[in-house]
Amino acid sequence: MVSNELKFGVLGCGFWARYQIHAWRELDGVKLIALYNRTRSKAEEFAREFNVPKIYDTPEDLISDPEIDFVDIITDAVTHAEYVHLCAKHKKPVICQKPMALSLDEGKGMVQACKDAGIPFMVHENWRWQTPIRKVKEIMDSGVIGKPFRCNLYWNTSYPVFENQPYLARIEQLIIADLGIHILDTARFFFGEAQTIFCQTSTVNKNIKGEDSATIMMRMTDVTCIVQISFSSIVENDKFPETFAFIEGEKGSIELCPDYWIRVTTKDETRSMRVPPKRYSWANPDYLVVQSSIVPTNAHWLESFRAGKEPETSGADNLKTLQLVYLAYESAKTNNAINVREL
Repeated sequence: MVSNELKFGVLGCGFWARYQIHAWRELDGVKLIALYNRTRSKAEEFAREFNVPKIYDTPEDLISDPEIDFVDIITDAVTHAEYVHLCAKHKKPVICQKPMALSLDEGKGMVQACKDAGIPFMVHENWRWQTPIRKVKEIMDSGVIGKPFRCNLYWNTSYPVFENQPYLARIEQLIIADLGIHILDTARFFFGEAQTIFCQTSTVNKNIKGEDSATIMMRMTDVTCIVQISFSSIVENDKFPETFAFIEGEKGSIELCPDYWIRVTTKDETRSMRVPPKRYSWANPDYLVVQSSIVPTNAHWLESFRAGKEPETSGADNLKTLQLVYLAYESAKTNNAINVREL
């Protein structure tokens, strides 16, 4: 059991770090005491903004600080493996942003290193803590629509993501690794593990390197799940960054609609409810449903860490989502359906 105030350090002071830190400040019993960023001036800016007492010039100096109880890695995926292995070396519990790793083997090595070090390792997969997605799962688990057999999950937008995150335009593996990983994890959250996967991709925006559109079909036990994701979709209801869903079961259906509306239809009736996320003054309204979900994600880490339990999105669990990402790329490259291997 872990008690008293937990002190942590953050590696990375980029776009998402500010919101991640704000989310931590919503929770009791936890305090940010150290920062590292490749460009020190950015860490200094964050230190002034959030009253953080320590700035380090190297990741290892921060990780080895004896005052730090855990480390939150909020950097690009290219540094994740290095930093997680450093945490394992110094036996510091660690949270890491998605995608966990640049390959499945790299991810396996990270999970094994933390296991060998005896430290908890969580991937910050916040999508499944979004208020409407959590509610859809609750309704499905209630049995009101019976056993699900088909699902469409779709996230299609033309929101200019490349303006505030310009590095995305330079990524060769783009929408599946950056955004699709969330939707694939949501599919696992809803239905469990996939047995087969088939994917097709497109690059609509000619000013970027990677794919900006993908369609993925998975067989997940008794459910056929289709995932549609796009950064280049011109649609009437562009509600970035909301995820929409249509789930069919033997007794009815659940539809997650724009503006956080959920409709549940059975033979007897259709019931509608609106389940908006909690609003925080620090959250960017354009990213509200995503940024508000960081708070319960962080709270889950604290609860799991204090209780000595494995978090819902542990590194070991997230390997299964990561595997779907790279199998989707393999499927798109070979134009074949692929069987999902048990990890």
